[in-house]
Amino acid sequence: MTTTPLWSSIAETLRAEIAAGQFRPGDRLPTEAALARRFGVNRHTVRHALSGLVEDGTVTTRRGAGAFVTRPATDYPLGKRVRFHQNLAAAGRLPEKVFLHIDTRHADPDEAEALSLPPGARVHRAEGISLADGLPIAHFISTFPADSLPDLPEHLRRTGSVTQALAACGVPDYIRAVTRLSARRATAMQARHLMLREGDPVLQSLGINHGPDGQPVEFGRTVFVGDHVTLIMSQDG
Repeated sequence: MTTTPLWSSIAETLRAEIAAGQFRPGDRLPTEAALARRFGVNRHTVRHALSGLVEDGTVTTRRGAGAFVTRPATDYPLGKRVRFHQNLAAAGRLPEKVFLHIDTRHADPDEAEALSLPPGARVHRAEGISLADGLPIAHFISTFPADSLPDLPEHLRRTGSVTQALAACGVPDYIRAVTRLSARRATAMQARHLMLREGDPVLQSLGINHGPDGQPVEFGRTVFVGDHVTLIMSQDG
């Protein structure tokens, strides 16, 4: 006589409840402790059940945040005009950008080259997290020429938007001139910001944006959570 393992039975129960709509895409499941009490088992058994749900794509886990019902990846166009808030809103998600740190310092060699600046020129550097419906989907570092955009940090802090901050500095529009994509493994710091495990797969985008005069105004380095975002190379005008 074959006996179904407890962890498998728990996983099947949760899978059925998700299929019935009791937990919807993006919902957080009860904690391991709560599930252990509900099913009368130890947390190791619950952890085994959740691992089974992760393996078949039913749920995803985020370090320090818990287990969430998997939702379809967000389509994120990477065309001539990359606008975070517009992209997320168009996908039916609630966009939010949180700046972790904004400062002004000397450019490193990569920043100077990308922004067509002399070595050691001063730049503004903004680091932050992009969220969709409250969950982090990307960690970004954006660099801007300081001499031509002296008031940019103030506008970034006030608006929370690169597009609005550039407009306030006299750059009404900008287009993506260069985009480079590559697969990476999350570093310890990226994993911490994105609630991942160190070494989890991420997608890295390097981009250079030009203003109406054709001069570089932003060098962006963004790391996306691999299973939360589908990057689409669009041909927008």
